[in-house]
Amino acid sequence: MAQSADEMSLQVVSAVSNSALLQPGFSLLNFHGDVFFFGQKGWPKRSCPTGVFLLDIKQNELKLKPAFFSKDSCYLPPLRYPALCTLRSNAEPDEYQYIIHGGKTPNNDLSDKLYVMSLVSKNSKKTTFQCIEKDLGGDVPEARYGHTINVVHSRGKSISVIFGGRSYTPLVQRTTEKWNSVVDCLPSVFLIDFEFGCCTSYILPELQDGFAFHVSLARNDTVYILGGHSLQNNTRLPSLYKLKVDLPLGSPAVTCTILPGGISVSSAIVTQTSDAEFVLVGGYQSDNQKRLVCNTIVLEDNKIEIVERVNPDWTPDIKHCRMWFGCDMGKGCVLLGIPGANKQFISDANYFYILRCKGAEKDKEEELTAQICSQTSTEDPGDSTPFEDSEEFCFSAEANNFDVDDTDTYNEDDEEDESETGYWITCSASCNIDINTWVPFYSTELNKPAMILCSSRAGHWVHAQCMDLSESMLLHLSESNVKYFCNEHVDLNKGLQTPKKVVHLKKQPMKPLRRKSMMKLTTPVKKSFLRRLFE
Repeated sequence: MAQSADEMSLQVVSAVSNSALLQPGFSLLNFHGDVFFFGQKGWPKRSCPTGVFLLDIKQNELKLKPAFFSKDSCYLPPLRYPALCTLRSNAEPDEYQYIIHGGKTPNNDLSDKLYVMSLVSKNSKKTTFQCIEKDLGGDVPEARYGHTINVVHSRGKSISVIFGGRSYTPLVQRTTEKWNSVVDCLPSVFLIDFEFGCCTSYILPELQDGFAFHVSLARNDTVYILGGHSLQNNTRLPSLYKLKVDLPLGSPAVTCTILPGGISVSSAIVTQTSDAEFVLVGGYQSDNQKRLVCNTIVLEDNKIEIVERVNPDWTPDIKHCRMWFGCDMGKGCVLLGIPGANKQFISDANYFYILRCKGAEKDKEEELTAQICSQTSTEDPGDSTPFEDSEEFCFSAEANNFDVDDTDTYNEDDEEDESETGYWITCSASCNIDINTWVPFYSTELNKPAMILCSSRAGHWVHAQCMDLSESMLLHLSESNVKYFCNEHVDLNKGLQTPKKVVHLKKQPMKPLRRKSMMKLTTPVKKSFLRRLFE
């Protein structure tokens, strides 16, 4: 196989502090040269409720700067391993949106929702996005992760293509021992019409087995699917499929062709270097062996060409580490990360690199028009040591890609420790609120749990959910001017409270009965009446 002579440079990035926020499965969004991070570990904190951060590189440091959502945006949970691609506007080619489908939430629930994120405004101090959830109907794809989504164009129309991924075992097939086991999704191809939200599934005879963590590239009306990992067979077959989508006036038509020259790889990263050229880097060729070979992929009108290229000078740490992860930064750059050797003792022991697949000054303003989508991070690490949560990602780098004011850059030291105070306290002995697994319980909650003040002694705050309060009761207590006592102090409050003052009713004097009336009373009644009269 011929090799591409284009050089690749690997830049070491030294972590300064708190880099553990980036976990396998994160995503990077490139809006007009600005790179944004999405898919953090754990639920967003109040410092950045959106969970979307600007990667701000300035003065040899890279920091996470919180981004904001517009008021008409929906709630977007932090999703890892989602399917993600760009959707360009037909009227304004320079304007585009990101489509996000599926993925894992911090408590390992799978999402079946589709979100559309667009840039509303950006200045040196604030970046605002609009996030909208798209309603889907028809053959809606089941909740999944590790899949891909692309946009194809045919006969002046556009449609998205979803394929692959993994999901949990159906409820009827689950057992206690394997309750959270995952399986490959059926090898169905889903077409989604963004204008009407209609979903249609197709079963093609060429696609026999399901797989996930593959790479997909789209150009015009064609999607190329490369590599992937099958759980059923535990294999990474050198597969290469060509999906062609035709959008006539009637129903869409989808055909599949098996092509030779595939690559046995999963979880690879793809970055685009020119209009028709891509670079494939990273991934795994077996469960315990990383793939250190890089490839150039060229897409022409009706064919695909894959050739090896000169590899970067991998460092010994990269060569000998068991796992690695990363994501495409756009314009021929890839952010790579490896866990440190002592990560079980040091929470921020991740090492990062920026891989540049073309010269730093080459084609800086080049417009990338082809669609690209890949599962850019490694499969779930499984029994590997989990990284610690963080709210700031700051490391040194020799880059001048951004020129953003340092004002309003988030610094974790500027806030109080929410693990001890604020919303993430242990409010009672039965408290089960965990910052890493909490999900909204009441309709009024967004990014933090609802709390209510217990009026015992000095008073303390408790989570409404831990107190088993219904939503109607919580609203009643918040609107009424009454004292509330938590489950642990309600009995004590009853014992210490001042007895209510008993109001004695004034007895009205009874009018004496006439003699004739008393004569009509029987003897027992007369005796009872006289007794009460003279008491």
